Amino acid sequence: MSESPRAVVVSVPTDELASDLGDLPTGVDLVVWDLRSPAPRDAFDLVVPPYMSGKRLLAALEGVRVDVLQSQSIGYEGMGAYLPDGARLANASGVHEAATAEIAVGLTIVAQRDLADYVRNQEHARWAPQFSRSVADSTVLVLGYGGVGKAIAARLAPFETTIVPVASRARDEDGVHIHGIDELPELLPRTDILMITLPGGEPTRGLIGAEQLALLPDGALVVNVGRGTVLDTDALVAELQSERLRAALDVVDPEPLPAEHPLWSAPGALIVPHVGGAADAMRPRIAKLVRSQIERLAAGEEPLNIVEP
Repeated sequence: MSESPRAVVVSVPTDELASDLGDLPTGVDLVVWDLRSPAPRDAFDLVVPPYMSGKRLLAALEGVRVDVLQSQSIGYEGMGAYLPDGARLANASGVHEAATAEIAVGLTIVAQRDLADYVRNQEHARWAPQFSRSVADSTVLVLGYGGVGKAIAARLAPFETTIVPVASRARDEDGVHIHGIDELPELLPRTDILMITLPGGEPTRGLIGAEQLALLPDGALVVNVGRGTVLDTDALVAELQSERLRAALDVVDPEPLPAEHPLWSAPGALIVPHVGGAADAMRPRIAKLVRSQIERLAAGEEPLNIVEP
């Protein structure tokens, strides 16, 4: 005889997500709480904060017992300081990789084929063909070979590119040779497109600075869909203003980018406001993850995606 599901108290930030969860195990107490009002319960087994809400909202959890805090983002740097005592943190691995890979490939194509120029020309009804770079036959160094990096590599491979994956250490994985980060001085001079997918935090802060950017060949494209802090903004601006390198950025440092920041007007810069995961593919995927977490907790099983912030 199977055991009955145990009672589980869960909060989600929106009515939409609550509806998307569908039928849940018996005994689940599901409430909608966006963390902007007092806690509707004294204790929760699972709390899902609003997407891209910032860490400030987590102050609402002070004095509330929380077992698992389920982030809706992949990145979790700096979250440890905001977790309630005893709470575990789960990230949204598996939710955003496809959408982030789409924005990475899209930015790459737009930058290589000068599509932004044509959009500006269209606004003025200007017919102005130009010869552009191609994605095909380019060497793409994917810096960070986790879920997002692998998703990008899989989508760029059919474009007839040469993918050079780089991670913290060299290894062979699933028939792919992954280079170690210590090999960057040898790899960067042969790189046409530097694709940054690394998470933030102190270990990666400023990893790509003036020294590394100087190793890239003239005309190389820097794409960042990881975290803005990985890339030294001042060093990048200097390279862009000299018109030696180009950049296509979903993330920057600081965020949001101040209106007067020189990166906005730097030659060869294409900037979008951290929207890699902001696509409709997120909705069913985050619902699937949260539903799975609830089912696992109700069955007395360990939740998925637990990370050490």
